[in-house]
Amino acid sequence: MKRPPLSCDPPLWARGAHVQTLLGNFLPSRVADLPWERLDLKLADGDALRVLLARGTSDVVVHLFHGLGGSANADYVRRAAALFAGQGHTILAINHRGSGEGRGLAARPYHMGSTADMAAMLQAGRRLFPRHTHAAIGFSLSATILLLLLGRDAGLSAALPDLAIAVNPAVDLEKASRRLLDGFCRAYDLRFVHRLRKHVRDLWESGLLERPVHVPLLATLREFDEIYTAPAAGFLDRSDYYARCTTWPYVQDIRTPAVILTSEDDPFAPAEDLGDARIPPSVHLHVEATGGHMGYVGRGVPDLRWLDYALDHYLGELLGASRASA
Repeated sequence: MKRPPLSCDPPLWARGAHVQTLLGNFLPSRVADLPWERLDLKLADGDALRVLLARGTSDVVVHLFHGLGGSANADYVRRAAALFAGQGHTILAINHRGSGEGRGLAARPYHMGSTADMAAMLQAGRRLFPRHTHAAIGFSLSATILLLLLGRDAGLSAALPDLAIAVNPAVDLEKASRRLLDGFCRAYDLRFVHRLRKHVRDLWESGLLERPVHVPLLATLREFDEIYTAPAAGFLDRSDYYARCTTWPYVQDIRTPAVILTSEDDPFAPAEDLGDARIPPSVHLHVEATGGHMGYVGRGVPDLRWLDYALDHYLGELLGASRASA
């Protein structure tokens, strides 16, 4: 598979891992809203996911899955949706349990191992569009889920995508969570927990929790996962959660054509965490020298959004290879 012709080349004012990460989140984007339809997908345990659907004219469906603390309205999701809808593809932008417009629809949490939820969404997409090619793009947390689904859980799943792109996955949760305790990374940690505390508060206010969950104001993500995520999701504790959802050992088992896009300078989930992973022929690993976590602000591409440029390139490559082998 060919790499994009351009690598991420940051302007002078966008140099450095933290600058890249922050700009990726806060640099304004000019993205028009799509004519969304709203669907609720009922899950086996009674919870539901709110899904945004924009119908296209091509034979491709792009499933977009957001990161931790985000939603289908996250800027990077909206940009990708606009990009691929502009090419005529159908878009399914998914809110994980209780996220975004899905507030009040789910009592259980989403987490790094929510492969059953992702598979349910892919299966629903195939029911809606049975003769289409289905591509899944996972960002950050959802990139981790996607790799687990394609590797560890492929044989157990009722549905897999035909093609996949995983952007900045955390493939070693213990290492990632510890990096979030260091230096400026603590700011990301606090932001994650701030959003997750609100998520838990929303659950309580919606009557979906049996009793309130107390998460200290300055709690770390590691503490949040010990207090809430692990027990609420059915894990023994945080260590069990992290061990069972660490991804890199399962990359070798992926058979679905896929791209892993990551960076050397991701502040808490760098490419080096894939060092022990065996990359199979079905997976193309693209490592950028710089880009931070979900940043990739670079020159020579529209609106400085190198990530969008790379997604466009790789979905085209995957679709081209798929059609050539059909």
